[in-house]
Amino acid sequence: MQRPVWQTRDYDGLGFQNAPDATLVLVERVIVRASLMVETVFGWTPQELEGRSMHCLYPGQTDFDLVGKRACKALRERPFYKDERFMRRKDGRIVWMEGRGRTMDQHDPHRLAIWTYRPLESAVGAASLLTATEKRIAGYLVNGFTSKEIAKSLDCSPRTVEVHRANMIRKMGVRNSFELVRRLLDIGSG
Repeated sequence: MQRPVWQTRDYDGLGFQNAPDATLVLVERVIVRASLMVETVFGWTPQELEGRSMHCLYPGQTDFDLVGKRACKALRERPFYKDERFMRRKDGRIVWMEGRGRTMDQHDPHRLAIWTYRPLESAVGAASLLTATEKRIAGYLVNGFTSKEIAKSLDCSPRTVEVHRANMIRKMGVRNSFELVRRLLDIGSG
């Protein structure tokens, strides 16, 4: 008969598995251990993620490479690092996350590291120029929603969405919606 979880003596394992943020142990950016919260945050079970490259959690190769380089550089200077970036869920949806990492080897930060992730519902990092509504719309845009779909989700008119999109294009200094989405994704990885 299995003892209830509160009677366990493996407090380290209990703490890791039930941490309030999605927690990953990485070796050379490959997931070797994943906490239970990864399913809530990313949609993958721990077993599905273990043994996979972190690449599967990024919107694309560029994001994976840029975040990896930036984190590696920062972790060489100090053992802890924190940023915000776009990441991809199992269902393909792109979400804004806070990532916090700690390396076990500052000379080779990717050798062994612990990372935690927490979704940030209303933030779009350096896009702090954007209003709260524009940030919500940005989340839909990077996930490929049309103005009509966004309007339906936000209970407003497609014209309202178009006005916000035009404001974002102006504020972000881009020429069109394609460049806006690329810029938003670059902010997430930069």
